[in-house]
Amino acid sequence: MNIVCLDMEGVLVPEIWIAFAEASGIPELKRTTRDEPDYDKLMRWRLGILKEHGLGLKEIRATIAKIDPLPGAKAFLDELRSLTQVIILSDTFEEFAKPLMEKLGWPTIFCNSLEVAESGEITGFKMRCAQSKLTTVKALQSIGYETIASGDSYNDLGMIQASKAGFLFKSTEKIKADHPELSAYEDFGDLLAAIKAAL
Repeated sequence: MNIVCLDMEGVLVPEIWIAFAEASGIPELKRTTRDEPDYDKLMRWRLGILKEHGLGLKEIRATIAKIDPLPGAKAFLDELRSLTQVIILSDTFEEFAKPLMEKLGWPTIFCNSLEVAESGEITGFKMRCAQSKLTTVKALQSIGYETIASGDSYNDLGMIQASKAGFLFKSTEKIKADHPELSAYEDFGDLLAAIKAAL
């Protein structure tokens, strides 16, 4: 029994924080898990910048409302879901993901949650579990699934390397150079063909 585990941002939808950096005019917020492997450190840094600028959940949601899936992402996901089970494993937050899941046809997503004050200030975040993508893949394997995984960032490497088959998708030149053992794709058709071959 196979299950495909996909990253969300950078794979199926544009990076939320990059879109918000552009919308808010705060270029520092363009830093993502492609640049910073330590997610906890990255999020604490982001929350500090939001607080400094007086920005909260409302402003980020206004940007998310304008984000569409990457061209071809929904068709890719629809075809993949007709072939096998698919879960999106993301380090994003429920409060961000919902409108994007609607545009993708409500696939299953495992992600995290934000701590938000009544004022709308994001005061903290709650990770579902440590190393959530790798931990989830190992849990799925423990109940009889063989996993196939794909993602673009440092925080995807654990689940990709622990899976029966794993692929980089729309990743950085540095990550691709550091991991020549991993097949890397830029096109949904090529990724779909690689996953089909692994099923």
